[in-house]
Formats: sequence, structure tokens, C-alpha cells
Amino acid sequence: MRGVRAKGRTGRRVTAVAAALALVSGCGTDTSAIEPLSPDSWPAAQANSHNSAATAVSVATPLSLDWTRPTGGPVTSPVSIGSTGQMFVTAATESGCNLFSFEIESARKRWCNRVGPSVVTATPTVDSAINVYIGDDGGMNSYNDHGQLRWRTPVYGVPKSAQFLGDGSVLSITQMGQVSVLDSQNGQLRVPILDLVPTPNFLTDPNTDFLPVDTGLAQCTSGESECPVPAAPAVDSATGTIYLTLWRPGSIAPQLVSLQYDRDGSPGLTERWSSDLLPAGVASSPVLSEDGSTVYLADVDGRLTAFDSADGRQKWTEGTGLGIGASPSIASDGTIVPSGGDGTLVGLRDNGDSVERVWVRDDVEQAGSAAQSADGRGHTVVREDDGLALFSFDAATGETVDVQPVPDVVGTTVGTSIGPDGQVVTASYLGEIFTYTG
Repeated sequence: MRGVRAKGRTGRRVTAVAAALALVSGCGTDTSAIEPLSPDSWPAAQANSHNSAATAVSVATPLSLDWTRPTGGPVTSPVSIGSTGQMFVTAATESGCNLFSFEIESARKRWCNRVGPSVVTATPTVDSAINVYIGDDGGMNSYNDHGQLRWRTPVYGVPKSAQFLGDGSVLSITQMGQVSVLDSQNGQLRVPILDLVPTPNFLTDPNTDFLPVDTGLAQCTSGESECPVPAAPAVDSATGTIYLTLWRPGSIAPQLVSLQYDRDGSPGLTERWSSDLLPAGVASSPVLSEDGSTVYLADVDGRLTAFDSADGRQKWTEGTGLGIGASPSIASDGTIVPSGGDGTLVGLRDNGDSVERVWVRDDVEQAGSAAQSADGRGHTVVREDDGLALFSFDAATGETVDVQPVPDVVGTTVGTSIGPDGQVVTASYLGEIFTYTG
């Protein structure tokens, strides 16, 4: 692996953040909503609680490569970025750290920790005070901006990337289907745990035992039944509704499931509805439309399906030709860009009970996942000659805006993230981070 390569620095715009979040006390009854995620950063795996992979930040073009830095091991989840420009990423290293924080200006490593090996399956989630939330083998953890452990709460399984609920609580859902709602200040349960997949009952069968916490984790990336919940949920923080895919024990296919969170309810977590059985497995997260009325889901056969968020009714389905589809990117104006490796770049428009292909770029083959910026542009990594390139395009027409090489990389990249000053960040599966500035 080569060392850090830097080319200049970008002007840093430090967003004003609250030093202490006005989070609701675990024993209180006030459920006033807060905004723990900064809209002018990339604080979660797919930017926000809707998983839309779209940001309120614009990206200036042409872009140029600012710096690269290896992590020392494969990277399988996108980079998250706080509003101050502090970056967070996990890597499957053989020794040393596997959870890292870097400064987006300079590539300087701010801190790194060694935690459970399964941490590499999730993206760190960062709040407005730059506290980080990420699960590993059997626990959900929170670290402050210096990498010091704030709390750790045991869970059954390995949490997928965390989300925030409307009252500032942290939502943890493991691949084994255990749902926990935690106080972001101390990690204590806000409501009783909901197990979507029954856990061992030692009263009726004293010879049973808990499964290893990483059971089925390797099958999540291919959407197989051994992994009941393969990806992070989507959350409508305004209504307290949660959307996830679930492969129930003994079922022949997974379902899209909606839960309701009510902190004062009894129970606090309930199932609202579940869709009909899906036609194929799912490895990606559900994505909510801007108004919360539609849930989009990509399956492992390359279909993108839209569901009514009120009752789980299927509205339409579209073949994208992307193989194992990743979660689509959806801008505030409704522009949908399906994502996934080795497939054509396409722009879609949701017409309610049908979908329209607005444009198709047959000359472009994706090698990553798309992100959309506030200026109406999309950004993804594509194959170019024998290598890869960062490709910026007009999301309304599909026309090329900018192309920049991703040097010395083969294979694929893991997600595309956008920083607070319009930086575009991607990471190769082999473990190198690439940061571009305009």
C-alpha cells in the first residue's frame, strides 16, 4: 500500500453545531423532535434517515483529485462525513485499527480504534455534535469526536448502520432481527426490545443456546435467508415509522416490513404492515421518497420496486439490469438513479402507479453507487478503459458534466459521499479513500 498522497487543501467551512444536543431524557415524557443529523454533510451510510443518497450541498465542477489514503484493509461500507469535515470509515484490517477517523482537508488521521471484526459491515453514523454510533459483534457503541467510548449496549447480533428516530433516539437493528431504541446520551433502552425473529426460549427448551452473534452475516450481501435483516432501515422521523426487509424463519422469500415507534406506547415498537413476499432476495436498504409516501426497494435480480408506505401495496416495478441492485439515489425533485455495479446508468421518474425512463446512458457502466447533490447533479464511479473514473452527470438529462480518473484501482468502489464543502469521496473495495474537490 502506498502512503498518503495530498494535492492542496480545500477551504474548510465549519458548520455551527450544538455542543450538546437537547436530547430527551430517558425517564421523561417530552417527545419534541430534534434534528440530530446535519443536512449539510453525509452523516449516515446513505446521507440521511430516508437513505436517499442525496444532500443539500452543491458540488463545484470540474473536480480534481485532492488526496488519497489507504486504510490497510478492504472497505465494504461507504464513508460518512460530519458537518465539520471529520470522516469516518471501517476497514477489514488483519491487525491494528479497523475504525478510522480522518480530516477531509488534509487526510490526517484524527484517531482510530480496534473494535469487533464485524464492524466492517456497517457505516458509522455521526450526529450534529460529531458523536459516532456504530455496532460490532454483540454491541452498539458510541464514540465522541476524539474516539473515546461514550457507551456500549449489548445486542443480539451485529447492528446494521444506525439511524435516528424523531425524538433523537438511536435505532439499532441487527442482522438477526433484534430492534433496539437507545438513548443517544447513555445507550439505555427507550422502549422494550422487539425481536422480529424469535430468540431461544430457555424455559421451554433449556438445551438451546444463543447463536454466535455473526450468524448469517456473510449472507447479507447476497440477500439470502440466513440473514433475516440484510441492511440498514429507512426512517420517517416525522411519523416514527421504520422500514426494513425481513426474511422470516421458514419463509420462501423476504418481505418489506413497516414498524411504528411510539415512545409512550405499550409496546413502544409494533408492526404496521408487511408486504407480499418479494420475488427475490434483497441486500440493500429501503429508500423513502422526499414526502414519505413511497418506499423503493432494489432486489438481487436487479428489479427496483415502489411500495405505498401507508399499506405496503406495490405500485410498480422496473428492471434495471444492475445485477444485485444497491439502494437507489433519490433527489428532492424525485429524480431516481438506480445503483449497482456493472450496469447501465439510468434516470427514472415516478409517475405514481408507473415509472418512466427519462434517460439511459448505454455508454456508461457503473462500478459503484450514485449520490445526488443539490445542484441537480449525480456523482458515481464508472468503468473507463481499463480503470475507473469519477463521473458527474446532469441528473435531469444524463449528460456528462465531468469525468476524473480514480487512479490505480481495479474492481469496484464502495458508495459515493459528499462533504460539507462539496467534496466528493469514494473508497475502493481494496481499501483506498479518494477525495475530490472543485
